[in-house]
Amino acid sequence: MILQLEDVSLKRDGNWILQNINWNIEQGEHWVLFGLNGSGKTSILNLLNAYNFPTKGKITVLGMEFGKTYLGEKLRKQIGFVSSSLQEKFHAGDNAFEVVLSGAFASIGLYETPTDEMREKAGVLLEELGCNDYANRRYITLSQGEKQRVQIARALMAEPALLILDEPTNGLDFVAREKLLETVEHIAEKTNAPTIIYVTHHVEEILPIFNKTLLLKEGNVFSAGDTKDILSGEQLTKFFDMPVSVLWENNRPLLSKKQPVSGTM
Repeated sequence: MILQLEDVSLKRDGNWILQNINWNIEQGEHWVLFGLNGSGKTSILNLLNAYNFPTKGKITVLGMEFGKTYLGEKLRKQIGFVSSSLQEKFHAGDNAFEVVLSGAFASIGLYETPTDEMREKAGVLLEELGCNDYANRRYITLSQGEKQRVQIARALMAEPALLILDEPTNGLDFVAREKLLETVEHIAEKTNAPTIIYVTHHVEEILPIFNKTLLLKEGNVFSAGDTKDILSGEQLTKFFDMPVSVLWENNRPLLSKKQPVSGTM
């Protein structure tokens, strides 16, 4: 079991942000966490990374039960986390290579001396993700797509068992988005691939590799299961409270709003 949330609830400022979340992820599964803005996706990610702890319920991530195991750095080295929220935290003077190296220590910035092995590994990851041309450029000068690739390389430095991609295509145009999704697919297809949680509110980004989907709505699990079953027109019509249709093309879903049928005289 990679992850287990049992009746997890989170309360902030007197309000329930998450309520009775049950979610199991097993080895070999890749999941989509799908929800609209304000649904509680970020709150779940903060729990998984042990930035927050649940008000109620039990969380076990990679065999470590919250409240019974020392977490912090030990857990975060086993979780690769890619999020636009991290971008502003990197030091202005750090280049792409240094940002990737910091992933070996699960730190923002380099405070320890990397080994030659770490440096070699960072170079290999930058090459694999197509980042060699800008490895020595300052991270803050990179395009959004370049930054996301560097973040993914950083997340893979410690060979994590779990990789969380938090809306990684935000701000990307169609070409950059599809190239990034190709990279994600390549990572997932490796024999030693980490389990991936892909967080999004865009149905069209969901790749065939994501065989499981959890729909989160207003802090509650709306439904969870096999992606093809969850992302049906019937299910999503209920989820959005709006009539929609889903067209599957190249094993990827496309979402559109159903137009009302005009009455006849």
